[in-house]
Amino acid sequence: MQLYCGTCSLANHARSPTHRIQQWNGVFFESSSLKMLGLRVQLGHPIGHPCILPQPAFNNDFVLIDTNGIHELGLDFCGCETSETHVKQLLRHGWFPSTPTNPRTAATFRLLHYYQILSFESKASAYEFYHSLVRLTDNTGMMKCMPDRYDGFMRMVRKWRHLTMLKRFGRGHDPSGVDGTSQGECVVLCPACPQPGKNLPEGWQTASKAKRWLYAVFLAIDANFRLKRRNVSSDHADPSLSSGWSYFVEEKEYKAFLAEHLTEAQEKSTCSSHSAVNMADTKQAQGLAATGVGTVDFGDLQKGEKYINMDYLFFLTLRGMQLEMLNVSYDIACQWHKNLWARMKSFPRSHGLDYLTKYIRFFVPKFHLPTHVAKCQTIFSFNFTRYVGRTDGEAPERGCRDTLDDHFGDWNWKKTVGLGASLLYKMKDALAEKAHRSAWLEEMQAWEDNPNDTSISNPLEAKAMAITQAGVRLKLAELEAEELQRGIDSSLHPQISPSVLIASGIDLEEEHLTQMRNSLRRRIDMWRRTQVLYLPAVQGLIDQAAAREGHENAECIHLWLPSELKTKPTNGNCATAQAHDALEELRQEWVRGQGANTRAQNALARIHRRRTACVKCYRSAWMALKSLATIMKKTGWQGRLQELADTHIKPLVDPYATGEGRHHVSWIWMMDGVDHGNEGVRIEWCKTQVELLTEEMRRVLEFFTWQQARWEEQGKACVGECAADIEGLRAYAARQANIRRGLADHFRLAEHSLPDLMIPDIL
Repeated sequence: MQLYCGTCSLANHARSPTHRIQQWNGVFFESSSLKMLGLRVQLGHPIGHPCILPQPAFNNDFVLIDTNGIHELGLDFCGCETSETHVKQLLRHGWFPSTPTNPRTAATFRLLHYYQILSFESKASAYEFYHSLVRLTDNTGMMKCMPDRYDGFMRMVRKWRHLTMLKRFGRGHDPSGVDGTSQGECVVLCPACPQPGKNLPEGWQTASKAKRWLYAVFLAIDANFRLKRRNVSSDHADPSLSSGWSYFVEEKEYKAFLAEHLTEAQEKSTCSSHSAVNMADTKQAQGLAATGVGTVDFGDLQKGEKYINMDYLFFLTLRGMQLEMLNVSYDIACQWHKNLWARMKSFPRSHGLDYLTKYIRFFVPKFHLPTHVAKCQTIFSFNFTRYVGRTDGEAPERGCRDTLDDHFGDWNWKKTVGLGASLLYKMKDALAEKAHRSAWLEEMQAWEDNPNDTSISNPLEAKAMAITQAGVRLKLAELEAEELQRGIDSSLHPQISPSVLIASGIDLEEEHLTQMRNSLRRRIDMWRRTQVLYLPAVQGLIDQAAAREGHENAECIHLWLPSELKTKPTNGNCATAQAHDALEELRQEWVRGQGANTRAQNALARIHRRRTACVKCYRSAWMALKSLATIMKKTGWQGRLQELADTHIKPLVDPYATGEGRHHVSWIWMMDGVDHGNEGVRIEWCKTQVELLTEEMRRVLEFFTWQQARWEEQGKACVGECAADIEGLRAYAARQANIRRGLADHFRLAEHSLPDLMIPDIL
């Protein structure tokens, strides 16, 4: 806070030309600038050494954008005979010019890097960021003379993203330069995925059938219709800088192919309603150059999620693929894959896939699967398929053009550097779950090894429950029929037997929730006339409650079922069956309802009401069974039934927890005779992916080692215009190699945290 005179202030700020200063006017401090004090920034020479032929910036109007605001500077370029171009002089000073000719605007490297990271994490727009800098410079809005450099800032940000991408992928080290960049060469590769020539062991092509699945590639396909691009310019006026080098496909070739197939009709979905597909030709697209983004590789979509768009992206992604096993996930895979190979015939030969020589499986991602019909939920499930580990297939849900390329690359890089922690966590989880698989491995093996043997049932298809109300009623009716054949008739009413009395009473109890009150009261009155024949003690209870019941709603009338009486009751099978039925319907409501989305409020309300009714029905049956057990002094009566707490009422798999992490399965899914219980164990078995994780961990280490060696080779082989260029290229290559060495060391260090987990005997 020490005060300086103007001369000293200039001397102090020779190395800090973007500091903001204030000047005392005799009454208060007011904003000033170093340019107004006479500061000149000289490029091309060491600080303090003036140029003998200084060249002022065009019109002496130079603006520098930095992290603390927008600055007007007095700038001089070097005019010596050996001087570099104005652009190079700025770059060597750490300032990025907005134009190559007579640059009047630049941004500091630190500002561009700062905004790039900020946009990744906060998604702040360039407009918001720039105008925040404007307010940092002047928050009163009175400095109307402040030059507007927003357009220049946008150009610099875009070029910075592009050049940074090329630099990080070694294009500056390649003799062919930027023009030699291939399609998709600037994407961040997944170190855990199989990459031939980078992280696969020797002889992987000839691996045994039992091990071949370890080298399968997983492709997740999806489309995002929130990413729309307005038709405000043209590709000619505003072309993409990367031209298919990163995550978006090359636009010209892609659009030409779509134009050739514009009139082709698309088959409608026969599964659940996939509106993005069925309405692909009717979506509103007026004023839009693209209605969304399709993801395998990336490309713009026009008019909905048409198969032709996704086919193109799919085949382009697989062009030149050497791996033999392919697992493809897509939320409409059940429909999309049907005629895929027939549609492939219309593609150029370069986009074809020799599918007959490969083992290809199609899946529906776990989050989307519950909305499909029951058959799809079995056939296209990751949970019911071997050799896929804990894959959920939802990757594209988590990610225009140059800007999105940059964001996609950053997202992949964050996943890459976080692989160590995530794979080790999954390994611990998988080892803990390994024990679940032994009970049904043999059954699954027999079914998978004999897919055409109809005598072997699918162990994943739903089985019937062991106990149901309908089954109990049938059994009681059969017992009564046997008694009648032997001449024994215990009925006290010509039309209503004891079992019918109990069953109809339970029906009436359930109808408390659904029937109209008047109709319900009439049925209760009719039922009671028969009830007193079998249970005379009920008459006194009815008489005592008669006055009160006359003023009650019908659903509040006490039925006095046998389980509520102090005398010895009849058979408790009906109550047990009622409890099992309520649980089964509750489970089914979870299965049917978990795919509902936020727009389906009516469906959600119906599901909630039904679940509430099922819970109430079960708890009523539970109390009846407890009462029966107390009266009859029975123990062990509950079997696998338990008291139903609110915490027990949850789905087998949370549809919003797409990571499929470890969770405690509620007892309602784990009961004997309930197929969902076995399904829970099977899902846990399917998660037991120790072998796959072990291979992925090996691949990650080998991939980082390969990348390190690649950067070291590029550093040795690089060429430049001068010694300084070569030195810079080698330094950058060495830095990148060191980053990969550090990632590998960090991964190994984390891996050593598993010393006693005994990587399993299955390897």
